[in-house]
Amino acid sequence: MRWALVKVCLAVTTMVVVAFAIPLGLVIKEMARDRAFSNAERTATALGPTLSITTDRDQLARALATAQTGGGDRVSVYVPAGGGDPAIRLGAQRLAEDRLAGVRRATVQDVPGGSVWLQPIAVSNLKIAVVEVYVPEAEVTNGVTTAWVVLAGVGIALVIGSVAVADRLGVRMVQPARRLVGAAHDLGEGRLGARVPEDGPTELRLAAVAFNSMADQVVQLLANERELAADLSHRLRTPLTVLRLNAASLGAGPAAEQTRAAVEQLEREVDTIIRTARDAKPRTAAAGPGAGCDAAAVIRERMDFWSALAEDEGRTVRVAGVDRPVRIPVARGELAAALDALLGNVFRHTPEGTAFAVDVHSGEDAVIVLVSDAGPGIVDPRAAMARGSADDRVGSTGLGLDIVRRLAESTGGDVTIGSSVLGGTEVRVWVQRDRRAPAESRRGRGHRGPERKGLVPTFNRSRSLP
Repeated sequence: MRWALVKVCLAVTTMVVVAFAIPLGLVIKEMARDRAFSNAERTATALGPTLSITTDRDQLARALATAQTGGGDRVSVYVPAGGGDPAIRLGAQRLAEDRLAGVRRATVQDVPGGSVWLQPIAVSNLKIAVVEVYVPEAEVTNGVTTAWVVLAGVGIALVIGSVAVADRLGVRMVQPARRLVGAAHDLGEGRLGARVPEDGPTELRLAAVAFNSMADQVVQLLANERELAADLSHRLRTPLTVLRLNAASLGAGPAAEQTRAAVEQLEREVDTIIRTARDAKPRTAAAGPGAGCDAAAVIRERMDFWSALAEDEGRTVRVAGVDRPVRIPVARGELAAALDALLGNVFRHTPEGTAFAVDVHSGEDAVIVLVSDAGPGIVDPRAAMARGSADDRVGSTGLGLDIVRRLAESTGGDVTIGSSVLGGTEVRVWVQRDRRAPAESRRGRGHRGPERKGLVPTFNRSRSLP
């Protein structure tokens, strides 16, 4: 907007300067010409009284010497012969005698190097003398060049001044727009305190008012959502207390211990949800240097938890790629919740005895976690990946894959569903080692998935369960 305003002002000012400067320059040129010939006419007219009194050669020579201007031989007199008197020619005449004899009115004729002013003066009833005044070309154009230079300087100064004024006006218009863009960017990154000063042009001021009102509404909506999440989570405390008391009465044994451990973990998760929901600061900022967890350690821990249930249901389990640390910019609790969601789906949607596997592939820029099973598969993977999708037949809330998706997209990664080498479903979670733009924006720029970049080893397609 700023440069557009400057360009428009530059074009308009240039047109105005050209429209006025060129005609004014031509007028100045014509005025210089008129001034030169007016001086020549006055010089020629000054000899008129002398010629009307006498045609004596000596007296005319003295009058001619007085009339000479500019220190040069520029004035001449021609008196034709008549009445027994010979023709008189005084001064340096630049026109032939035959051309002078035919002059009957004041006129201008071109000669080499300039022009001559011819002034006829009657000296008797039969004779007409002609005074010739030479006007050099330099005198005709005297001051014209200077006038053109002055006009050009004034025009350039006007153009520069108009551009400077337009630039200042553009800054006044652009700065509120830039502040609005910056505040929108800050709000999108989770800085909910971003507001815009309500100043500038009327339209931008109204936009700032609307933006501030929207930001206040967003803050209020998020606060309401946090309160609602905290209240809903708090309602779980009563059934959890009953469940903990019942678990305490189960006695000893591996199953009882696992049940009590699960209840304790569930209580901790509910407490975490309540504390997070009550926190006034939204957790939308990117993780700082050194943040995250060891994905291999978290996967080993969660697989130890799920392996007991897998053994009870006769499921064959395989874990690969967790023998060395794998750092990712994801909080430990978030990764554990995502893994529990994926493994819970395996136990919930596949028959007992169905084998499953968890593979971890670590690259320089990304980490890929593959959770595959030998179950019946997913009929419509696209619908399963839809945000908030639910399946009433199995009592699913549709939040499991959404938790996984949010975790991956928070790092710039993605989640895909396909067919596994075991014959069932394979969920591929791609996590960037450094947090980047959300996956939706990368896909809009033609992003290529991990399988196209060679991040998934080819031997994964040929491995089988032990």
